[in-house]
Amino acid sequence: MFKAELIERAAKFRSAEDDPTRSLESCPALVLNADYTPLSYYPLSLWPWQTAIKAVFLERVDIVASYDRAVHSQSLDMKVPSVIALRQYVKTSEFPAFTRFNLFLRDKFSCQYCGSQQHLTYDHVIPRRQGGKTTWENIATACAPCNMKKGGRTPKEAGMQLSVKPIRPTSWQLQQHGKAFPPNYLHETWRDWLYWDIELEE
Repeated sequence: MFKAELIERAAKFRSAEDDPTRSLESCPALVLNADYTPLSYYPLSLWPWQTAIKAVFLERVDIVASYDRAVHSQSLDMKVPSVIALRQYVKTSEFPAFTRFNLFLRDKFSCQYCGSQQHLTYDHVIPRRQGGKTTWENIATACAPCNMKKGGRTPKEAGMQLSVKPIRPTSWQLQQHGKAFPPNYLHETWRDWLYWDIELEE
């Protein structure tokens, strides 16, 4: 069983004012593709500060923005990157892997029968005993109570209705759905590169 604890919300960005006292573990780098779009929205493409700095020295990325937080050593004195862009473009596959997580993301972490976001599992729309296959087009996210209620019947036989017909999503569609679930940590230097429904500051 998978319990969804994610609630659709607007993105909130943290100010850079606290950067000088911020721990390095709280300074991840947002990773952009060579076209300056995020590699992924959900999960958001982030690298730990050590990985980002290593990639800079290996000349695999360009620094787009930095924290007001520096690291020092005998051979190193630089600000921690907050946004980096790959120098070589990474092409994403058109269609995502058929996994439980991607299924839930396609269905926005909600039961496709009642809308619940609790105790999620998946349901064969056409039951396997009736020849239903385990494919994108025949699997829907369902909460445990609805799954048990439906049992080995079709939705019509069980008197239940799907909110949306299951489809095979594209990677782009999943990324669009991922924009509805921004992480709790977002730095203000990331603002220009992310396209969520951003809360306006007063």
